[in-house]
Amino acid sequence: MKIWIKYLIGVALGLAAAFILPLDSQIGSSVLAFITEIVIRIGRYTIIPLLFFSGIMAVYRLNDAKIVGKTALWTVSVIVSSTLLLTVLGFISIVLIKLPRIPIITEKVSQVTTLNIQDLIRQMIPFSSVNSLIDGEFFLPAFIFALIVGAGCCMEHSNLKPILSLTDSLSELFFNISTVVTDLLSIGMIAIMCNWTVQFRAVILRGVFNPLIIMLTVDFILVAGVIYPLIVRSLCRGGKPLKVLSACVVPFLTAFFSGDTNLTLPINMRLGKEKLGIRQRTNGFVYPLFSIFARGGSTLVVIISFVVIWRSYSTLPIEFPEMLWISGTAFILSFLLGGMSTGGTFVALTVLCTIYGRGMETGYLLLKPAAAIIGSFAALFDAATTMFGTYIVANNTKTIERHRA
Repeated sequence: MKIWIKYLIGVALGLAAAFILPLDSQIGSSVLAFITEIVIRIGRYTIIPLLFFSGIMAVYRLNDAKIVGKTALWTVSVIVSSTLLLTVLGFISIVLIKLPRIPIITEKVSQVTTLNIQDLIRQMIPFSSVNSLIDGEFFLPAFIFALIVGAGCCMEHSNLKPILSLTDSLSELFFNISTVVTDLLSIGMIAIMCNWTVQFRAVILRGVFNPLIIMLTVDFILVAGVIYPLIVRSLCRGGKPLKVLSACVVPFLTAFFSGDTNLTLPINMRLGKEKLGIRQRTNGFVYPLFSIFARGGSTLVVIISFVVIWRSYSTLPIEFPEMLWISGTAFILSFLLGGMSTGGTFVALTVLCTIYGRGMETGYLLLKPAAAIIGSFAALFDAATTMFGTYIVANNTKTIERHRA
């Protein structure tokens, strides 16, 4: 059975379970949340060793093919360009369409969330390189360590052949294990989908956030169904956007219903190799970078959400310079969310409200009931960016295997 069919069955069963099982009680919701957490932990269990060993071999093979610089340049360019594109789309969407106001609530702030840049830098460079392989939330330290080891393997080939052979075998081993895990995750999608449906149903029944949800849905259809396929057509010789879209089904389902950007990484790496023919040298290098830095979905969602909050508090129009400041700040914040696989979008919104001030410091509380939903949409946009973006990089670095019938 094809993997996308397994995931669709899991989603359908989870949707049915949400309406059949008695989950409205406190015990039922706590048990469901616990099961969902365990499923996500299992799904992310082998990501660090997969990322580490695949990253080492990717750097070695890219260097051997003399395309390290070209691949890195294409990757950075696509990440920045896609984030800028989604920033502009969010800007245009909320300027052209005025969403209804959200009723003001009187909720006290329990804890203010901030982004500590110094702590992020400390996480990137721990005291011991071994510590970089411990954190399962922030992938960048492990990836940096893989780049360093991979670069070391490029210096002396003859003496390191046994190590390279072992590393290659471990990379293949953990790829095979992650393939099994992603298959099992289709069963876990029952719990993930059930948990998401319970939260989404409560938000929909309130009716307050429905216009925002509709706008984000339309924007996503425009991005994944029109803009990204057209970009693939224009940038990739012989590009097949429909093939990329078909490979996106499982990442879309996983990202949207879990809201976890890290959980989709092993799925992306598997489908990139099996479905799109992306070679390991690109697979192990580009996908992690997109997973860490390509958070343009958060930028789009934060811009739209902030303007909705503004218009809920004030009837004054937002001037163009202020919109540019809001968009620019959201653009910058998106690159600091790599250590937050879930909830990063709402954290960015909180920080933006705090920085802006002028009575908006607690404005993010208006969207707190829908925090999980807007996070799901951000993860959905990011999943599309990752799949299309990696395909563009692989196509332009000629690291796609094209199989003939």
